[in-house]
Amino acid sequence: MIHDGRSRKLPFDVVEAVAHLKASDAKLGALIDRVGAFALRLDPLPSPFESLLESILYQQLHGKAAATIHRRVREIYGGDPAPQALLDTPNERIRAAGVSGNKIKALRDLAARTLDGTVPSHAMICKMSDADIVERLTEVRGIGPWTVEMLLIFRMGRPDVLPVTDYGVRKGYALTFQRLPKSRALTSNDLPKPDVVFKRGKRWAPFRSVASWYLWRACDLAKGSTPAGRSSKE
Repeated sequence: MIHDGRSRKLPFDVVEAVAHLKASDAKLGALIDRVGAFALRLDPLPSPFESLLESILYQQLHGKAAATIHRRVREIYGGDPAPQALLDTPNERIRAAGVSGNKIKALRDLAARTLDGTVPSHAMICKMSDADIVERLTEVRGIGPWTVEMLLIFRMGRPDVLPVTDYGVRKGYALTFQRLPKSRALTSNDLPKPDVVFKRGKRWAPFRSVASWYLWRACDLAKGSTPAGRSSKE
């Protein structure tokens, strides 16, 4: 990912959020005490077009391989491409950077939908509700709700996003709220269904993004690693 070295302040009160979660759910509160301070750092906030372009390139690839392809694409344009410039680039040149045919189609759809206003500008997206952002951005080929939820949490710092289909959130939920056998490793059958996470998550509103972060940290604790980063699906 391309970072500019600047840190951005979260647009909500972290102390208030943690206090609310601990008061509303004792088991989540116990996890919070184990993990410690909430330490989410916002990624740089480029335009929605640039964010989604990066997301498309990173899909289904390991981080280093995706970063290499992203760098090669940016080298074509001397930085992040403008939508029209991307549309004007022959497929062969983009494919030479390592981008698959399906991803080229997704990038072209993203560029076209940015030009026609479906994908909002940076100024517009900051004024939109979470639901409206998900609705608009998932119109782009190759962009699903999970990708937009990650943008809302890690780019925009929206406080009340609960990605119930995320593997890390579901695993963290199982580790925190379910009785799991100690005689074997956790399997996919142990993971709660999304509606189970959603139902309990109602009590965490309006700070479900913070709760999600702590559920990801539950996975880190289970692996014995330092609580940092984000979902294992990223």
